[in-house]
Amino acid sequence: MDRSNHSNSTNSSSNLSHHNDRDDRSHRGNHGDPSDRRNRRGRSDRTTRITVIGGGLAGLTAAITAAESGVTVTLYEAHHTLGGRARTAEGPYLTNEGPHALYSRGPHWAWLRRRGLLGSMASPPAREAARFRFHRGGALRRTPPLGVFRLARRPAQQAPVDTDFMTWVSALAGPDTARAAAHFAAVALFHDDPGSLSAAFVQERLRRAAALPPEARYPVGGWGQLTDRMAGHAWNLGVRIETAVRIDSLDALPEHGPVIVATSLFAARRLLRDDGLRWTGGRTALLDLAVRARAGDPFIVSDLDAPGWLERFTAQDPSLAPGGHELLQGQFPVGPGQSAADGVARAERLLDLGFPGWRGRTVWRRESLATGRTGAVDRPGTTWRDRPRIDRGDGVYLAGDEVAAPGVLSEVSFNSGIAAASLALQRLEQRRPERPGQEQRGRERQRPEQRRPEQQKPERPGPEQPGPEQQGPEEQKGVGPAGLDLKHA
Repeated sequence: MDRSNHSNSTNSSSNLSHHNDRDDRSHRGNHGDPSDRRNRRGRSDRTTRITVIGGGLAGLTAAITAAESGVTVTLYEAHHTLGGRARTAEGPYLTNEGPHALYSRGPHWAWLRRRGLLGSMASPPAREAARFRFHRGGALRRTPPLGVFRLARRPAQQAPVDTDFMTWVSALAGPDTARAAAHFAAVALFHDDPGSLSAAFVQERLRRAAALPPEARYPVGGWGQLTDRMAGHAWNLGVRIETAVRIDSLDALPEHGPVIVATSLFAARRLLRDDGLRWTGGRTALLDLAVRARAGDPFIVSDLDAPGWLERFTAQDPSLAPGGHELLQGQFPVGPGQSAADGVARAERLLDLGFPGWRGRTVWRRESLATGRTGAVDRPGTTWRDRPRIDRGDGVYLAGDEVAAPGVLSEVSFNSGIAAASLALQRLEQRRPERPGQEQRGRERQRPEQRRPEQQKPERPGPEQPGPEQQGPEEQKGVGPAGLDLKHA
């Protein structure tokens, strides 16, 4: 995409209203004539600055990755606080936007731990395992069909990409098991018809969600604590953070150089004026509920008759609500033509079954509908590689949970954030001018990934080529996170 196509766009609808005092070169107020900005952009090969638009998990990951390589980074966030969908609500009930969990075997777990950013993490209490309930056949049961556990042990690589999950599992274990397994996996899908999605895509999420011991971990105090630690780390690395700033045009940016757009695809589509930035997502009714505590309340209710999940988050983290209160969060996907009320009605039926007297115990309640804010899903015949590419051309890169990067839920944001930063750093390296008198010694300048190991700069390992003390089990030289080939991002 040629960024010059945006030259007729108007300036940002908001000035840089929040100023990071670390950088006394902060740009404020009027950014000057757009034509002057375009002329200066022509000299972008002299810059060492990377701009990140969006302060959620993907944007913070990209900013940290770039800043660790020594370049100057500016991050813009339209909201007055950072975090994106990982933002934790203020008030006595510390809710996230829907049920959130951090998978301990995912790539971002090791990345955060190496940087001391994990902080306090809560695990599902062992005593709560006996309070896991499954809604099947109109009643709550203590166990799911045995076939679901057997299926969850199958590696995702055994599942076909071109066949839908319902068809594949029905041939293996029958339609009842297929339906129950698809609905159980919906906790990591947020889609109203998970059985219609690619078998390989759903199987990976079923295997992760049903892992024993459980992979799920919960940042104590809510996900906002985690993103606050990431923001603090970015600040300490010198990242200039501007909040309450909405960027409506790349030409409104005072900085020049690579730009990482770490927003939803909807926002990226408007910002880049690229109608091709689309992918299938879900629509999910979200219900947050605070009730007075009662002994015997379930820990989790998983709906196997239809996609849905209800979880008592104070079971693992009592700090999320005042003493004597329990915080429940649920997500209930809704299909085309359905409303949030349809999903909430299903949630209330589960509450009637599992939480006696919940209406009289309710002290706080919130409902919402998440559309296009629950991550990408892959239909039969597609994989993550078919989603919108990270590299949009002309120094513009995408990051987020709907782009071409592997992983489950927030792992896609993390992986794409690292990949986008890696590609932006490569662009700076390729466009960096020679110092006066510097000779090429009979060869063309090589890109970092083309150099032999002995030619690499050991003092500044790139995010796609981590140093020995940083290299995780899935990180290999020359590729991005979890084996993502940056040449095809």
